[in-house]
Amino acid sequence: MTDILMPALSPTMEKGVLAKWHVKVGDIVSAGDVIAEIETDKATMEVEAVDEGEVTDILVAEGTEGVKVNTPIARLKDEGGAASPKPAEKPAAKAEEAPKAEAAPAAAEAPKTATTAAPAPAATKSDSGDRIFSSPLARRIAAQNGVDLKSIKGTGPHGRIVKRDVEAAGKTSARPATASASPAATAAEPRKAQSLAQMGIPDGSYDLIPLDGMKKAVARRMVDSVQNVPHFPLFIDCEIDQLMAVRAKVNKMLEPQGIKVSVNDFVIKAAALALKMVPEANASYTPEGIAMHHNADVSMAVAIDGGLITPIIKKAETKGLAQIATESKDLAKRARDRKLKPEEFQGGTFSVSNLGMFGIKQFTSIINEPQGCIMSVGAGEQRAVVKNGQVVPATVMTVTLTCDHRVVDGATGARFLQAFKPLIEDPVAMLA
Repeated sequence: MTDILMPALSPTMEKGVLAKWHVKVGDIVSAGDVIAEIETDKATMEVEAVDEGEVTDILVAEGTEGVKVNTPIARLKDEGGAASPKPAEKPAAKAEEAPKAEAAPAAAEAPKTATTAAPAPAATKSDSGDRIFSSPLARRIAAQNGVDLKSIKGTGPHGRIVKRDVEAAGKTSARPATASASPAATAAEPRKAQSLAQMGIPDGSYDLIPLDGMKKAVARRMVDSVQNVPHFPLFIDCEIDQLMAVRAKVNKMLEPQGIKVSVNDFVIKAAALALKMVPEANASYTPEGIAMHHNADVSMAVAIDGGLITPIIKKAETKGLAQIATESKDLAKRARDRKLKPEEFQGGTFSVSNLGMFGIKQFTSIINEPQGCIMSVGAGEQRAVVKNGQVVPATVMTVTLTCDHRVVDGATGARFLQAFKPLIEDPVAMLA
């Protein structure tokens, strides 16, 4: 028998959501066949089989959250191998598997079967139809919300009750249970010191949207960043009339190739060049010292359904505007489709967040650890400026640089903006 384990889809992944199975018990798979989809904090990725054989057990149901890396999620019978053991009918078969698992025969195998697999035939015989088949997560949610499992029809494998079934059945009954939570339950969740009802918002007056993996990850990272990183902002106004004129000419030249350069592409290129001019700003804080990055790997903030992701233009200082435009468009599309590879959104050295297209004039971003800076770009707008003693109109864009004071102090941040401003105001220099 071969266990299929929950894969680590990124260096920092500890657990994920088993979003979908592409196989069922009895299917024959070959190495390279797509068998499941795993949802991480930032993307949904396909999992391929690495061995050949027959699927004998689905150990983790679709939609199960918080599946830890290296947890068995399914089991294959190798070609010519023995059939999957059935705990209720063949306890002796479990003892035969113990040497492979290097654990005690019954004690080691029973918890694994109870928490990850529920073969319907075996359990039905052992309880004469009285036992309710449900996942551990479904039972826990039902207990917390006062939902009677006997009234629920399962939609999981072999009619098993899974998380989504309990949530669907408990939309009404869960609210009073939450409002009357016991002191012990409240103590177990210190972050929920007060319910909305206790704060004056009555139950039933709102719809509760559960947090998915991305929302949880974003919330955790932003809280950690605000609490642990000493932020400070620097503001500067840039006149971008020349930029708009150059952009129009560049896009006319690139039109036959189907490439269109955005203002944000100019910002990424200018930021990358400024980072090479002021390398102290292209750095990260670590407990061992300040990491000075060799390349300007610029992360760009992309809004997607349910959250935010930051795909990376790697070595942006070495790339032309056309290449940056092509890459940024491709990365943004695949980000919205949740098809990015982990290495495409992890590991940037500097971030750019642009809300100008929404008409936002000025804002301050939260640093994307472990980066030392993030640049916030506002909308370009017509403003009155003084030139040679006269008030004239100009298109002005406000840029905010938020710095980690442990890495980039005020003087370093100011020097970076001094390098960035002439590049964005006179972008011909970037085309040389």
